[in-house]
Amino acid sequence: MDVQILALTAASLGFFHTLLGPDHYVPFIAMARARRWTYRKTGLITAACGLGHVGSSVLLGFIGVFIGAKVTSLEKIEAFRGSLAGWLLIAFGLLYFVWGLKKAYSGREHWHVHDHPGLPRHSHKHSHAEAHAHVHAGKKANITPWILFTIFVFGPCEPLIPLLIYPAARHSAGGVAAVTGVFALCTVATMTGMVLGGLRGVDLLPARKMERYAHALAGFSVLACGAAVSFMGV
Repeated sequence: MDVQILALTAASLGFFHTLLGPDHYVPFIAMARARRWTYRKTGLITAACGLGHVGSSVLLGFIGVFIGAKVTSLEKIEAFRGSLAGWLLIAFGLLYFVWGLKKAYSGREHWHVHDHPGLPRHSHKHSHAEAHAHVHAGKKANITPWILFTIFVFGPCEPLIPLLIYPAARHSAGGVAAVTGVFALCTVATMTGMVLGGLRGVDLLPARKMERYAHALAGFSVLACGAAVSFMGV
């Protein structure tokens, strides 16, 4: 198969593989909204997770090519990684959902939402229990981005090895680099575009009454994505 055709196939697979998998963007939209990340921070986190997502499969594929492993053997490894990533999403989503509910009902709190041009809707939480102290979640160090990155490193790009890396390896190292590069670029670009577009859409919704439950809803969204991956093969 010609490298140009493989590159075109890679672009199509990268786009549709991401578009048809809500686990590639829903967790980022939910977490960005709940933790009030800026669009810039959201984009950077999404792109980093996308690169980790693709890079792990590329590394596995290169090792397979180097040692002459059978495609079926690598597909079994990818299937295991996919199952593991799904259960990690479920575990993280469930824990975050429970924490979000606890946070929503801990003390008497009022949420005031402020809009700033070019940024996601920003919220201030006023708690009577803390004498109206302002709590800014964005200033708190958190490991959420690292958890997402770890989960996406475990998550495989199923089409990459059997349909792209092995056929490209029959041509040249340059062909492998070109095909994987196109796939990675399209995957990361689609992920980032879907996340930023989805986040903008969510920010336009009149959801001020739901601010109290933002973290719980984010956890539930991640949990639902993990369940879809684990039980529905999405």
